[in-house]
Amino acid sequence: MTVLEEMIQRSKSGKVHMTLIDPASKPPQECARIAEEAEMAGTDFIMVGGSTDIDMRMMDEAITAIKDRTNLKVIIFPGSSLMISSKADAIFFMSLLNSGNLDYVVGHQVKAAIPLSSMPIEKIPMAYLVFYPGMTVGRVSQARLIPRDDENTALSYALAAQYLGFRLLYFEAGSGSPYHVSENVIKRVKSEVQIPIIVGGGIRTAESAKSLAMAGADMIVTGTITERTSNVYEALHPIIESIKEIGLSKIH
Repeated sequence: MTVLEEMIQRSKSGKVHMTLIDPASKPPQECARIAEEAEMAGTDFIMVGGSTDIDMRMMDEAITAIKDRTNLKVIIFPGSSLMISSKADAIFFMSLLNSGNLDYVVGHQVKAAIPLSSMPIEKIPMAYLVFYPGMTVGRVSQARLIPRDDENTALSYALAAQYLGFRLLYFEAGSGSPYHVSENVIKRVKSEVQIPIIVGGGIRTAESAKSLAMAGADMIVTGTITERTSNVYEALHPIIESIKEIGLSKIH
């Protein structure tokens, strides 16, 4: 089973949680500790990346340390063409569709394509959309930010992504955002688009994660919360439990 198939299968039988770890903010063994505690808390996958100032060596070291201490699949969440690694299980080969800078729409992807072709990791086509306030990713990528409650613009981009053949949608409010994408946006897009929706940014509580999952988000990503606590398990477990409960109720 491919990583994408596993993600989709899990999302159909419940809700998926992914933990984002940024190698630019923590040394390799600290990344591994966070991943280990996240696995204990019930996270389904580890995403590695986020920042733009990360090179292949940093990615290799962080991913190797994480895989030494967990049994989880590791997916690269690249911020540039340098953020690739043969140590990972997969990479989100993503296009930031609402960027005003073509480098983030297709430029970095072109630069990384040949090096990635020799790496035995799965490439997962993903459409990436940045919503207001966008935070660092919005500023660096020169994103034309989508208002967090603009259902029509979000749906237009989501349908375009589906028609272009992307396999996943990622709705991002930005790391450290004071709030997440509106539940109404998720509901509208979910009602008209067939590809799974990932939501990240501004998700800090079990209540917010649950509300997004109930609105139709298939996968929830948390990252900043793990960087700001000494007890990752304690921070993540209530969030993960809240979205898994929705999956269980759907099954029954």
